[in-house]
Amino acid sequence: MKTVTKFCLKMVQNYLPDAFILAILLTFVVFCGGMFLMNKSALQMIEYWGRGYSSMFVFGMQMVLVLLTGYVLALTPLAKKILNKVTGIPKTPQQALGLTALVSIASCYINWGFGLVIGAVLAKEVGKKVKGLHFPLLVAAAYGGEIIRGPSSSIPLVSATPGNFMEKLGLPLTPVGDTLYSYWNLVMTAIIVIMLFIVYFNMKPPANEIVEYSEKEQEKPDIRIAKKDMTFAERLENAYWLNALFGLFPLIYLGANFSKIGFDLNLNLVILIFLTLGLYLHSSPNGFLKAVAQGIGASRGIILQFPLYAGMSGMMTASGLVDMISMWFVEISTAHTFPLYTFLSAGLVNIFISSGGGQWAIQGPIMMKAAEALGANIPQTIMAFAWGDGWTNQIQPFWALPLLGVAGLSARDIMGYCVIWTIVSGVIISGTFVILSFM
Repeated sequence: MKTVTKFCLKMVQNYLPDAFILAILLTFVVFCGGMFLMNKSALQMIEYWGRGYSSMFVFGMQMVLVLLTGYVLALTPLAKKILNKVTGIPKTPQQALGLTALVSIASCYINWGFGLVIGAVLAKEVGKKVKGLHFPLLVAAAYGGEIIRGPSSSIPLVSATPGNFMEKLGLPLTPVGDTLYSYWNLVMTAIIVIMLFIVYFNMKPPANEIVEYSEKEQEKPDIRIAKKDMTFAERLENAYWLNALFGLFPLIYLGANFSKIGFDLNLNLVILIFLTLGLYLHSSPNGFLKAVAQGIGASRGIILQFPLYAGMSGMMTASGLVDMISMWFVEISTAHTFPLYTFLSAGLVNIFISSGGGQWAIQGPIMMKAAEALGANIPQTIMAFAWGDGWTNQIQPFWALPLLGVAGLSARDIMGYCVIWTIVSGVIISGTFVILSFM
């Protein structure tokens, strides 16, 4: 394992460019693919790119706010106390790695956006305390939990929702009991969790190659002004009652929403929860804004790069590249092998179309029509697509950007470890669908 890890790290360090450069290179790959494989002109491909470029603005803003409000929450005095206690539990690098991975997996299972922020913040705080801990490996382990498909996985949820496209195709609704909570999916999930610990525990570098966490930016001391010396505006800026009063808006909305639909998290609700807690746990609007200023730099990668992947998605969809890739996998499939090939095709397309819901809307109808025509297992096909979408996220810096922003690392620092985890998890998932094909 150590030999393979060293090889992967060396390859990534030498050949993997910055995440922004990688996004540009992938854009050119899709651009050339559309021209040479789909016979589209350069002008047509650029038009497709331009139409797609702005399609992810809303989602990009959601991700910025998930990251920013989560970061602000982590900087509240109460959160710092809790983190201080939790991060005081592990005494050795092995224990620290295990704790971070466990919290990340549990958080990502609840909601992937929540998990990315919690995993990154915890990794950073653990890295400050535990000596002899290789920080890039710790962050990679925290990111490894993102592969888990839990209750917030959009694809099986959409497939169980009345009015989705499968009903329009004449297919019945597929309850989550047949997909997310099927016995085989739960068993596979448990195996993946166990293997994540085993793999990352065995990738620890030699003592002379360990890179510990280093604080790049020191928090500026909070200069307090006596209340009697404050202007009226400064008193408002430092008045806790403003936080508490405004916090009633999201607090009441959340209470009413959960009373109607139950505790069903989505990105917008995660943002509101983080915002509400941040308002109530910071001492004043001024304290809240200082935390925002401290966390805003972590979101710069999202702001710049999400539109680039949206442009790629536009080219992939409008040029017909997604249809071509999907149909190629359909043509080589049988009823028994179709879920396996669905997993592989979803993983390949996910490298260029990083939004799971968006990919399902584009590629899903093709795969579901084919599954029905071949007589393939529909629930297995749905989960194969969902796992494929999550699988290659591990080698796609797109989803690592929030975590890397908080940790202060680049994709190059963790991708060597992520490559190995991608291979191992891919074997587990593929093996599961191969076994299911004989049952």
